[in-house]
Amino acid sequence: MLSSKERAAELGREGERRVAEYLRRKGYIILRRNWRDSRFGEIDIIAENRENIVFVEVKTRSGDAIVSGVQAIDRKKVYRTKNAAMVFMRKLNTDLPPRIDVAEVTVIKNSDNKQIWKLNYIKSAM
Repeated sequence: MLSSKERAAELGREGERRVAEYLRRKGYIILRRNWRDSRFGEIDIIAENRENIVFVEVKTRSGDAIVSGVQAIDRKKVYRTKNAAMVFMRKLNTDLPPRIDVAEVTVIKNSDNKQIWKLNYIKSAM
């Protein structure tokens, strides 16, 4: 049996997988997943489209969560994400401008106890 921490990590991984698939269907190329900078932390998904290099913070929650995914992003997370994105951009040779998006994934159970996944994708969220 999984601990609550393990269940949350599993839920987060599935949310990230679903967001990556959503982006692919929209024509994005996934450059990296779970890219980590030693100083500023992790960026969940880094993708590219014709206009931008897109850094995506994915927040996955169950339907009964007290705080929504967007509400869970505090000033410290914004600061760390922006700085990690700048570090990545310095290493990438591109003329495309960066953009930071947030993907809020919520999973709820319907009356048949089946999971329903909902995505709220916010461009230029940070």
